[in-house]
Amino acid sequence: MSPDPGGRRISARSQIVLLCGLVLLWCLLWGQFTVLSVVSGAILAVVISIVFYLPAIDLSGRINLWHTAVFLVRLIVDICRASIDVAWLVIDPRYQPSSAILAIALDTRSDLIMTWTAEAISLVPGSIVVDVDRQESVLYVHVINVKTGDDLDDFRASVFATEKRLVMAIGSPADVWRVNQPNELTRSARRGKN
Repeated sequence: MSPDPGGRRISARSQIVLLCGLVLLWCLLWGQFTVLSVVSGAILAVVISIVFYLPAIDLSGRINLWHTAVFLVRLIVDICRASIDVAWLVIDPRYQPSSAILAIALDTRSDLIMTWTAEAISLVPGSIVVDVDRQESVLYVHVINVKTGDDLDDFRASVFATEKRLVMAIGSPADVWRVNQPNELTRSARRGKN
């Protein structure tokens, strides 16, 4: 834990959010929000967080409702569009399987944003995150139906767009600044490194 009081506040706030999430999950599993389920969920959440230590997630404390709605609507559109594309690939007799694994270096340094970006990418049919380099913020993504370098660049651009929508919705001011920088040169240097 950080020696300064500001660091303790962030960790305490993150711990409270984690505990509330565990209590909510417990109540959803039981399918009821009664006094007994909330109290037993709170006791279980405290025991779990003590026995199975989870590192505190640094929450930005900021939620932009407009950008959150944009992210969710775009995610649903991407899922529907990709579902149709993958369904067509399944029934197309001329389809020649082609896939790739891409290393995509994200701009964010937030574990939460990186995790949610990976989840959003994996939810869209036709791509799945197979590995994560947490230190370098790199996602390794398996993608189907890529035939040219332009297909790879288009997919990378879609991942960066997903990351940017997430950062604009819930990211810290530092992450917002980072994703708004014109950093194509930085990305190409990181791509060459991987």
